[in-house]
Amino acid sequence: MYLIGLTGGIAAGKTTVAKHWVSRGAIEIDADQLAREVVLPNTPGALRVREVFGDSFFDHDGNLDRKALGKLVFGSKEDLAKLETIVHPLVQARTRELLSALPAGTIAIYTVPLLVEASVALDFDVVVTVEAPEAERVKRLMQSRGYSEMEAKSRIANQASPIERAARADFILNSNQDILLLLRDADALWEKFLLASKEKN
Repeated sequence: MYLIGLTGGIAAGKTTVAKHWVSRGAIEIDADQLAREVVLPNTPGALRVREVFGDSFFDHDGNLDRKALGKLVFGSKEDLAKLETIVHPLVQARTRELLSALPAGTIAIYTVPLLVEASVALDFDVVVTVEAPEAERVKRLMQSRGYSEMEAKSRIANQASPIERAARADFILNSNQDILLLLRDADALWEKFLLASKEKN
């Protein structure tokens, strides 16, 4: 297996790149999706979140109100750290389980916004970060997710800096350009990964 770690700040364009690589034949594992799965009703993750943060963040069916909890934790580094201590190990354990089930020869993408923050210790063959200026990301969050400017800046501030992600990455994709140019750059990297995967396997 050839494993690509795909990271980048919120609203930087990771999803666009991941979907494009999937269309080229990759298999994606999405950390954000797993973070939702590990706190589904009656899971150990949900029970632990309820124990730490209380019943008010859950409805009668046991569903976590992610928006309400997000408002709390993104306004408090202490609460955010508590939540990450619960969720990150569960997500990483599930990721390893999914990766172990993939067939030999697979090119897998692990899309993980918090690769740096969560100290993800997988055996990546290569790490790619997708980057765009903060002002552009704030604009995207306000337009696509309905965040206020303050909410958008708070989410960005609670993530690693572009410099920290770049220090961990082997390649940087610039998403502050026309999408066709971004996909052209992503294609160029994909060709490198295809070749490296064949050499490895």
